[in-house]
Amino acid sequence: MMPSEVFLSHSSQDQAFVSKLADQLRRHGIPVWYSKTSILGAQQWHDEIGSALIRCDWFLVALSPGAVESMWVKRELIFALQQKRFENKIIPILYESLGLCWWWRGWAKPPDLPHCQPGADPGRVHRRGD
Repeated sequence: MMPSEVFLSHSSQDQAFVSKLADQLRRHGIPVWYSKTSILGAQQWHDEIGSALIRCDWFLVALSPGAVESMWVKRELIFALQQKRFENKIIPILYESLGLCWWWRGWAKPPDLPHCQPGADPGRVHRRGD
């Protein structure tokens, strides 16, 4: 089933990569919402992001060191993880190498992700069929 719209969470530091990724998805007929192209200058960022999270039916997150440090990426991901409609529809895209356990550092109780184990191969998260 083709998604009606995909929310693409990312760090502003990864804009070049995210722009190319969004273009690729659109070329395949997948509508993408992400902050660079979807928020006009005078609009309230938090309102637009919230509306998009409610409207979109898939959630992609571009993982990088910048994303790890981004308060917005963390908030968006926490929201998606709490929504039943995003169940099995959250797709991490490993843009830059990082240990996923590092992603959850500082969280009192991280989500239960089987790939977030010491020594886990972060590449396994995005391989199909594993």
